[in-house]
Amino acid sequence: MKIGIIGFGGMGNWHRETIAEIEGLEVAGIYDIKEERKEYAKECNIKVYETLEDLLGDESVSFVLVATPNDLHKPIAIQAMRAGKHVVSEKPVTLSSEDLQEIIDVSEETGTYFTVHQNRRWDEDYLTMKKIYEEGKLGQVFRIESRVHGSRGIPGDWRQEKEHGGGMILDWGVHLLDQILLMMEGHKLNTVYATITNVTNQLVDDGFTTILTFDHGVEVLVEVGTSNFISLPRWYMLGQNGTAIIKDWDLSGEIVSAAGKDEKDVVPVRTAAGLTKTMAPRRDDSIHTEELPIVKSDIKDFYKNVMGVIQGKEETLIKLPEVMRVMKLMETIFLAAEKQQVLEFEK
Repeated sequence: MKIGIIGFGGMGNWHRETIAEIEGLEVAGIYDIKEERKEYAKECNIKVYETLEDLLGDESVSFVLVATPNDLHKPIAIQAMRAGKHVVSEKPVTLSSEDLQEIIDVSEETGTYFTVHQNRRWDEDYLTMKKIYEEGKLGQVFRIESRVHGSRGIPGDWRQEKEHGGGMILDWGVHLLDQILLMMEGHKLNTVYATITNVTNQLVDDGFTTILTFDHGVEVLVEVGTSNFISLPRWYMLGQNGTAIIKDWDLSGEIVSAAGKDEKDVVPVRTAAGLTKTMAPRRDDSIHTEELPIVKSDIKDFYKNVMGVIQGKEETLIKLPEVMRVMKLMETIFLAAEKQQVLEFEK
């Protein structure tokens, strides 16, 4: 099966490298408007199509990847589907839920398969924390914190520009929100509150914090920051009987839970201005510390599923109603920050 890559920037090339390791799938060629990217493709012995129409007219191409700036995803995806090609779009799928509905309508009209590369569903830190949550290792979970922090601002390209769909909500929020909604599968998201930062960029959000409350009482904080010179943990999950932490991408962390022994004689801790029993550390014999149950994954499974769907052998892993839910949540986060209000999401 052959795939055509439209947009051969950093992510387009990442896809090329990943596809090279997948049996039964190869890159037919690429199309890009930049001469330097065309030259790089030739250096990699990849065919370069002179026009988008040439790529879409190649009957050997089963499906295409759209890896352009965000604002171009919709028109290119629609053009490709009308040309009879199945489509994989990079995230975010587009800039609004209305645009996404247009894409869905064309997919249904043309009978072509359309999906989104929500690749961070395969992140092992996410899958590990999801396992901890689902297996009840902490008892009843009441709060989850998911965040990514950096200190370099927004990359100096189209991601800084509003008209191209720049900003951290669309760039990283789309991943973290997708992960949380999947982790909370089967539960309604009741309310959304959010704040946005413009520390290094006044045109688009360079960071945001949102608090989500679900119908079973779990509160989730999702945060992206690009001016954080000391990063907080990637994941922090609180349950009635324990706490789990994943500190960074290297999956360092642990689970600490109650060992079932009642601490009757708590030794107060002395602070500069007094004593406290409430915040005194637990004795070692009253807690149990264990390693994280690391879940392994393989991102190549995404493309294997795409091929299986096209061949009529599998159901799609990335479902469009899930993609739409994330898009509408991002829109609600923008609105909640603008209004400085807690907004209802799903009743």
